[in-house]
Amino acid sequence: MHTHGVTQIGTAEQAAEALRPLAGPLAFFLFALGIIGTGLLAVPVLAGSAAYAVAEIFGWEGSLELPARSAPGFYLTVGAATLAGLGAALTPLDPIRMLFWSAVVNGVVAVPLMVAMMVAVTSRTIMGKFAASRALMIGGWSATMLMAVVVAAMLATSVGLGFDDAG
Repeated sequence: MHTHGVTQIGTAEQAAEALRPLAGPLAFFLFALGIIGTGLLAVPVLAGSAAYAVAEIFGWEGSLELPARSAPGFYLTVGAATLAGLGAALTPLDPIRMLFWSAVVNGVVAVPLMVAMMVAVTSRTIMGKFAASRALMIGGWSATMLMAVVVAAMLATSVGLGFDDAG
């Protein structure tokens, strides 16, 4: 698409239009089909994972293998997460912008999660004989530090503390 001059996409309409050189008059149909297909795959996975996390936090019985009457909190969470996704889709917010900001939030939240994960997997007290090897510790902490540097750089440039050409 870059060879056809498409270098920036800011709206769903622009994303569909970007497919025109490849798909011709079916571009909007293919884009819609892709978005609907992605939603049909993502919504159950996200709602289910949210329900499993909430059930774990509160110590509820929770499984898609259980009948609804055996795990009401779990299934209420699935329903609430599904309705929240539907509600987000019905807002006037630009879906491309929502995707962008969800990626930004995920990147920022990843750093403390990676630190917590590394603390846990390197602890012999927690992991016992399954604690991470020296090579895995080096790789894991390196990835964590790299992620922290990238997030710090993003935050610094977004608040005007970025480096300019003058040095």
